Amino acid sequence: MIEQLAERANDDALLVHRGRFLDTTFLLGVGDQDWLVRIVDGRVVKIDQGPFVMPRYTFALRASAADWDAFWSAAPRPGFHDLFALIRFRRLAVEGDMHDFMANLFYFKALLAKLRRTA
Repeated sequence: MIEQLAERANDDALLVHRGRFLDTTFLLGVGDQDWLVRIVDGRVVKIDQGPFVMPRYTFALRASAADWDAFWSAAPRPGFHDLFALIRFRRLAVEGDMHDFMANLFYFKALLAKLRRTA
Protein backbone atom coordinates (compact mmCIF):
# COMPACT_ATOMS: atom_id res chain seq x y z
CA MET A 1 0.00 0.00 0.00
CA ILE A 2 2.83 2.43 0.81
CA GLU A 3 4.15 1.85 -2.72
CA GLN A 4 1.06 3.69 -4.06
CA LEU A 5 1.93 6.87 -2.18
CA ALA A 6 4.06 8.37 -4.96
CA GLU A 7 1.44 7.85 -7.64
CA ARG A 8 -1.43 9.15 -5.52
CA ALA A 9 0.49 12.16 -4.22
CA ASN A 10 2.11 13.21 -7.48
CA ASP A 11 -1.24 13.10 -9.31
CA ASP A 12 -2.61 15.77 -6.95
CA ALA A 13 -1.52 19.13 -8.39
CA LEU A 14 -2.69 21.05 -5.30
CA LEU A 15 -0.66 18.82 -2.98
CA VAL A 16 2.46 19.14 -5.14
CA HIS A 17 1.98 22.92 -5.23
CA ARG A 18 1.58 23.02 -1.43
CA GLY A 19 4.90 21.22 -1.00
CA ARG A 20 6.76 22.99 -3.80
CA PHE A 21 9.48 24.24 -1.42
CA LEU A 22 9.83 20.95 0.47
CA ASP A 23 12.93 18.83 0.04
CA THR A 24 13.27 16.11 2.71
CA THR A 25 13.46 12.43 3.51
CA PHE A 26 11.32 11.03 6.30
CA LEU A 27 10.90 7.60 7.80
CA LEU A 28 7.41 6.13 7.98
CA GLY A 29 7.23 3.38 10.57
CA VAL A 30 4.28 1.02 10.19
CA GLY A 31 4.57 -1.46 13.03
CA ASP A 32 7.91 -3.21 12.64
CA GLN A 33 8.26 -2.20 8.97
CA ASP A 34 10.07 1.01 8.00
CA TRP A 35 9.85 3.02 4.79
CA LEU A 36 12.02 5.93 3.68
CA VAL A 37 10.07 8.48 1.68
CA ARG A 38 12.06 11.02 -0.36
CA ILE A 39 10.29 14.25 -1.33
CA VAL A 40 11.72 16.80 -3.76
CA ASP A 41 9.80 19.97 -4.66
CA GLY A 42 6.58 18.49 -3.27
CA ARG A 43 6.83 15.28 -5.32
CA VAL A 44 7.42 11.86 -3.83
CA VAL A 45 10.41 10.74 -5.88
CA LYS A 46 11.52 7.61 -4.03
CA ILE A 47 10.16 5.12 -1.52
CA ASP A 48 12.47 2.49 -0.06
CA GLN A 49 11.34 -0.37 2.14
CA GLY A 50 13.51 -1.42 5.10
CA PRO A 51 15.13 -2.96 6.96
CA PHE A 52 17.87 -0.36 6.95
CA VAL A 53 21.29 -0.51 8.56
CA MET A 54 21.78 3.22 9.14
CA PRO A 55 18.94 5.13 7.48
CA ARG A 56 19.32 8.86 6.84
CA TYR A 57 16.17 10.86 7.40
CA THR A 58 15.11 14.20 8.84
CA PHE A 59 12.24 12.95 10.99
CA ALA A 60 10.30 9.76 11.61
CA LEU A 61 6.60 9.09 12.02
CA ARG A 62 6.04 5.79 13.83
CA ALA A 63 2.83 4.05 14.81
CA SER A 64 1.59 0.48 15.07
CA ALA A 65 0.23 -1.22 11.97
CA ALA A 66 -3.24 -1.32 13.58
CA ASP A 67 -3.18 2.43 14.26
CA TRP A 68 -2.13 3.23 10.70
CA ASP A 69 -4.79 0.86 9.41
CA ALA A 70 -7.41 2.77 11.41
CA PHE A 71 -6.03 6.11 10.13
CA TRP A 72 -6.11 4.85 6.53
CA SER A 73 -9.66 3.50 6.74
CA ALA A 74 -12.25 5.09 4.44
CA ALA A 75 -13.97 6.81 7.38
CA PRO A 76 -11.55 6.97 10.33
CA ARG A 77 -13.17 7.09 13.73
CA PRO A 78 -12.43 9.92 16.19
CA GLY A 79 -8.88 9.78 17.47
CA PHE A 80 -7.65 8.26 14.21
CA HIS A 81 -8.87 10.94 11.77
CA ASP A 82 -5.85 13.25 11.99
CA LEU A 83 -2.11 13.02 12.60
CA PHE A 84 -2.38 15.28 15.64
CA ALA A 85 -5.17 13.14 17.06
CA LEU A 86 -2.80 10.18 16.81
CA ILE A 87 -0.09 12.21 18.53
CA ARG A 88 -2.49 13.45 21.22
CA PHE A 89 -3.54 9.91 22.14
CA ARG A 90 0.08 8.72 22.01
CA ARG A 91 -0.46 6.46 19.04
CA LEU A 92 1.96 8.30 16.73
CA ALA A 93 5.53 9.15 17.66
CA VAL A 94 7.35 11.96 15.86
CA GLU A 95 11.11 11.66 16.19
CA GLY A 96 14.03 13.71 14.92
CA ASP A 97 14.11 17.26 13.59
CA MET A 98 10.44 18.26 13.46
CA HIS A 99 11.02 21.52 11.55
CA ASP A 100 10.13 20.14 8.09
CA PHE A 101 7.13 18.30 9.52
CA MET A 102 5.70 21.31 11.37
CA ALA A 103 6.52 23.85 8.64
CA ASN A 104 4.68 21.67 6.10
CA LEU A 105 2.05 20.19 8.38
CA PHE A 106 -0.88 20.52 5.96
CA TYR A 107 1.23 18.88 3.26
CA PHE A 108 2.03 15.86 5.44
CA LYS A 109 -1.56 15.55 6.66
CA ALA A 110 -2.81 15.49 3.06
CA LEU A 111 0.07 13.27 1.89
CA LEU A 112 -0.58 10.52 4.40
CA ALA A 113 -4.33 10.81 3.93
CA LYS A 114 -3.74 9.85 0.27
CA LEU A 115 -3.36 6.25 1.47
CA ARG A 116 -6.91 6.14 2.83
CA ARG A 117 -9.12 3.48 1.34
CA THR A 118 -12.01 4.73 -0.72
CA ALA A 119 -15.57 4.03 0.39
